[in-house]
Amino acid sequence: METMRVENLTKTYGEKTLFDKLSFIINEHDRIGLIGTNGTGKTSLLNAISGRDHDSVGDIITSKSYSIAYLTQDPDLDDTLSIMDAVFSGSQQIYRTIKNYEQALTEYSTHPDDANAVSRYEKAEARMNEDDAWNIQSDVKTILTQLKITEYDKKVGELSGGQKRRVALAQVLVESPDLLLLDEPTNHLDFDSIDWLEKYLAGYKGAIMLVTHDRYFLDQVATKIFELSFGKLYEYTGNYQDYVEQKATRVQGEIEAEHKAQQLYKSELAWMKSGAKARSTKQQARINRFNELKDNVGNLQVDEDVKVSLGQSRLGKEVINIKDANLKIDNKPILDDFSILIQGNERIGISGENGAGKTSLLNVIAGKVPLDSGVVKIGETVKLAYYTQITEPIDDDKRVISYLSDIGQQVTNNNGEKISVTELLEEFLFPKFMHGTLIRKLSGGEKRRLYLLKLLMEQPNVLLLDEPSNDLDISTLTVLENYINHFQGTVITVSHDRYFLDKVADRLLIFEGNGKIEEHRGRFSEYLKTVAQQKTAIKKQTKEKQQNVAKDTEKPKEKTKLSYMEKKEYATIEEDIDKLEAKKTAVQQEMGTVDGSDYGKLSDLQNQKDELDDRINEKMNRWEYLSQFDN
Repeated sequence: METMRVENLTKTYGEKTLFDKLSFIINEHDRIGLIGTNGTGKTSLLNAISGRDHDSVGDIITSKSYSIAYLTQDPDLDDTLSIMDAVFSGSQQIYRTIKNYEQALTEYSTHPDDANAVSRYEKAEARMNEDDAWNIQSDVKTILTQLKITEYDKKVGELSGGQKRRVALAQVLVESPDLLLLDEPTNHLDFDSIDWLEKYLAGYKGAIMLVTHDRYFLDQVATKIFELSFGKLYEYTGNYQDYVEQKATRVQGEIEAEHKAQQLYKSELAWMKSGAKARSTKQQARINRFNELKDNVGNLQVDEDVKVSLGQSRLGKEVINIKDANLKIDNKPILDDFSILIQGNERIGISGENGAGKTSLLNVIAGKVPLDSGVVKIGETVKLAYYTQITEPIDDDKRVISYLSDIGQQVTNNNGEKISVTELLEEFLFPKFMHGTLIRKLSGGEKRRLYLLKLLMEQPNVLLLDEPSNDLDISTLTVLENYINHFQGTVITVSHDRYFLDKVADRLLIFEGNGKIEEHRGRFSEYLKTVAQQKTAIKKQTKEKQQNVAKDTEKPKEKTKLSYMEKKEYATIEEDIDKLEAKKTAVQQEMGTVDGSDYGKLSDLQNQKDELDDRINEKMNRWEYLSQFDN
């Protein structure tokens, strides 16, 4: 079994210790979700494990053949390559075999009479057989199709950022390494692709460590949670929901232990002040224990919730009214006679096809993009805050506190109390030593959290949020969800995060492309369930129609008795069915003994059971057919 051992891994960044002497093991079938507040070092840990970070200290122990593939947040792909060439740009020999075959096939198809082209094609085909590369080539196209990439010859440089991410994801999945490192794999994926990826990773044979904001995804994929907090790594068994429960128990236990330690310290301090002297060995030992206790008490660090209790401007009845809106971008319909009335305290979630124009609608509301025709009326009392996918330009040489001081030295909370910028920064998990930090030293997630804080400090009454879960950590998202729940204004959110949309939206706009927008009421997961049921019903209807057509075209049976071979088959078919049923029972019993976290083994057994079910059904259908004749 291939494993990775990490021992005493340490990484510092300026004054900050990201992680300190971390030790853990990654086993072959582990599905590890790595979580932590922005800036705690999640990406740095992935970089260290992958070998990209040479500044960390510690030992990473693997076999020489151990392979790692890493999906980074900003993949580095060659813009001059085609999509297929980019996917096959890995170093493995099998990639070169497939690439050589693709090139030989193209040349042979173009010049079928060229003897050299024919020879190269035959050699390439033979090498494909030798390396057993046909399945890999098929798998690549399946993966690309599931990730909604179909133009294999298109240049990487012509792709959008989201499309590049999907190509990079396909590249690492195809490599099938011993360890798959994924940094936000669901970003830029639609729900069909996320659903497929969940199933793909659940059956993956190697180990996986992933960073994601998608809590539903973690629940479906993860069997372990690693949490980075204050330089330490805490391990939990199970998925995200299990982690929430186990962490609450751990933190409560630590708080109780800290309280007992403080009480003991007070007692021992009183004894020391009474003039205790080391007259005996026992007294000296007690003094030593006191000194040790003094060094350790009061050092407990616990992740705090990000508190958002800011006031807001009054919002009148008229908020946003869009009438007969039409918009095309690059000759592509975005809005087609679209009308909507948005009132106070509404919670609107916008989702759907990538590139269908969701962000464009927010830009129209914010006045950043004009309509081709139609009217957008914004209420007089509306005060907008727009959290865009790209943070506004910030002077990297500016300090954290100065960036917020541009808004004001203090703000008012929901209770009418004044809060200083310093207090607000601490509530947003920026400790005092970071207030004077240059913005260039912040992580990407910390910059996004600071940007969000600045927007909320402006005390808006209408929030526009464009894919907030792409950049914010889970704890910040949780508090943002709570803030929105108590927010007295209107919130319009573009998101692909199912969990986040379930929490913050009850009115949905689904962009289906080419200007078509469907409206639904209720939670987003309910909408997805309805869509899935509709798809299943359509597939069932299509299958029934095909079966009916086949029945209508069948010729009347003229056969009245079995052939000699059919009689021999009929004589043993019941015994065959019994044997298959026995095998199925054995597989089911084995499944019951397998560790529930061993998804690879369970997946293999499930595949065996499914295959046996198919064979049993075939035998039963055959038995029914044979038994209708006179035997």
